[in-house]
Amino acid sequence: MGSQSVKPITNKTERKAFINHLLNDIEALDMMIKAGVFEKGIQRIGAEQELCIVDRYFRPSFNALEILEKINDSHFTTELGLFNLEANLDPLELKGKCFSQLESDLYNLIDKAHKAAESIDFNKIILTGILPTFKRKDLVFENMTPHQRYKVLNDVMRTVRGDDFRVKVRGIDELILDHESILFEACNTSFQVHLQIDLDHIIDQYNWSQAIAGPVLSVMTNSPMLLGRELWSETRIALFQQSIDLRNTSQLLREQKARVSFGNDWVRDSILEVFTDDVARYAPLVTADLSGNPIEDLKKGIKPELKAIGLHNGTLYKWNRVCYGVHNNVAHLRIENRYIPSGPSIKDEIANAMFWVGVMLGMPDDCKSIWKRMAFKDAKGNFIKAARTGMDTYFNWFGRGISAKKLVRQILLPMAHDGLIKANVDPVDIAFYLNIIKQRIENNISGSKWLVRSSRMLQETVSREEANILLAYHMHKNQMEDLPVHDWELAKPLARKEASSNDKVHKVMSTQIFTVDENDSMRLIKNIMQWKRIHHIPVINYKHKIVGIISASDVSDVDKFDDYSASQVMQSDIKTGYPDMCIKEASNLMLKHHIKCLPIVDHDELVGILTKTDLEKLNL
Repeated sequence: MGSQSVKPITNKTERKAFINHLLNDIEALDMMIKAGVFEKGIQRIGAEQELCIVDRYFRPSFNALEILEKINDSHFTTELGLFNLEANLDPLELKGKCFSQLESDLYNLIDKAHKAAESIDFNKIILTGILPTFKRKDLVFENMTPHQRYKVLNDVMRTVRGDDFRVKVRGIDELILDHESILFEACNTSFQVHLQIDLDHIIDQYNWSQAIAGPVLSVMTNSPMLLGRELWSETRIALFQQSIDLRNTSQLLREQKARVSFGNDWVRDSILEVFTDDVARYAPLVTADLSGNPIEDLKKGIKPELKAIGLHNGTLYKWNRVCYGVHNNVAHLRIENRYIPSGPSIKDEIANAMFWVGVMLGMPDDCKSIWKRMAFKDAKGNFIKAARTGMDTYFNWFGRGISAKKLVRQILLPMAHDGLIKANVDPVDIAFYLNIIKQRIENNISGSKWLVRSSRMLQETVSREEANILLAYHMHKNQMEDLPVHDWELAKPLARKEASSNDKVHKVMSTQIFTVDENDSMRLIKNIMQWKRIHHIPVINYKHKIVGIISASDVSDVDKFDDYSASQVMQSDIKTGYPDMCIKEASNLMLKHHIKCLPIVDHDELVGILTKTDLEKLNL
């Protein structure tokens, strides 16, 4: 929605007025398409870089507005969360060394952000699809950027939804949670790439962008985890859709489409179908000052801005999006790729951009009118599979089964090379950036694979919380060294310093937690404690909230009351800590109340246990 001052549509009069503006924009766009009054014979590329801001301990920082003011550059703007910023790069003509120029421009902008962030309490900038150190408590309404358009969008979407939003993603682990605002959307950070397309080619090129989305995404994934859970190779795809899904159960049964979507079908007759389909399927949510008439502007020789279409599209999120733009009274069309994640490094991002643009330019002639050769559901299915399994995906490619690595290596990389050569892109640039994609395949590495392998190795020796911090630390370090991900070593624990008052509980707490229900029998509980060699076990209720603790001393006489339930024996007067609590503070709390086990709770969820044994290892 850009920087427009928006307001919710609250009555029939506002809805009718906005729809009239929307229909005028559609009619004007139709007139422009039929008259062919779009810029042609030139292609440009552009990009939008979303950034994560972290504090000195690599946890999310909420200083976006202060950092933005310090940067003082119109290329930067706010994002939904106070832990994000966005940098908009100047468009470049697609030729020569445009990709190395794009890297240089991006490096300079991010360097500005780095310096501004460091000057404000040693904050840092990280490029990542989803920041590993996010916690539930970070994703609350108070951490939303306090601009009207964000609040309006949140309020409208929540009203339409009529309930909390729900995220439910199954991967290696499972994440199920309800949340009160759209801020979970802000977990997703991307590197959005734009490619200007001539009107004569826009239908076939848009369809082709849909067909290649799965294979292209498969070698770019960089978001395998959320809140410490291993989920999809590109979890952003599932999270983005669910974090702002407005459908309730009855609407799901009617198969109403989500506002974040891959699309519904191929475009056949006119690119206008993309816009009319959106108007037909999705109710408008917000409006703004939309004075003027685009049809009258056209009659005067003025190319209209089509503000109503832009505003409506600002509440819809397609992974490949057709965009209309006008500059100096010259209109153009472009395709925006929204599924490329931020990171792992600047060089990786430029390689991703070049690979996508190259495959777009290298479209074979027999892939025009693609609906004659490929079912749309095959393209959509390939995209979802790639998001789930990344480079390990097996695709249905024009009726042929083929692995992601083989498809990219044997078909798409040569296709990208030839397309870029035809566009007169510098051969040295082509060789350099496409080799980054090739090296990922040959080394079986991507941002997602690096994160998962590093996380698993780290958790052999440190807690999950500490592992997440170390992941963010090493990502930042490798990015500052300007290394593509195929040259990254797996993250390792840092040399452990002696515990101090500033050390946090999450560094030493146990996260492998066994729990029992308050109605479980004491006989079962005693066996669990013996089998797993544990001395304390938390008791939870039907809402999965901790309600008590049972210790080894509580079960010593269990034979006398085998049929007792946990609720009859447990210690219900429990003290709890939190992950960012200082270790010394936790130790003092345990000494004061003469307890040997401190449950650690984050956002009302049990996330760990700190025991006397853990403290003894630190000589506390």
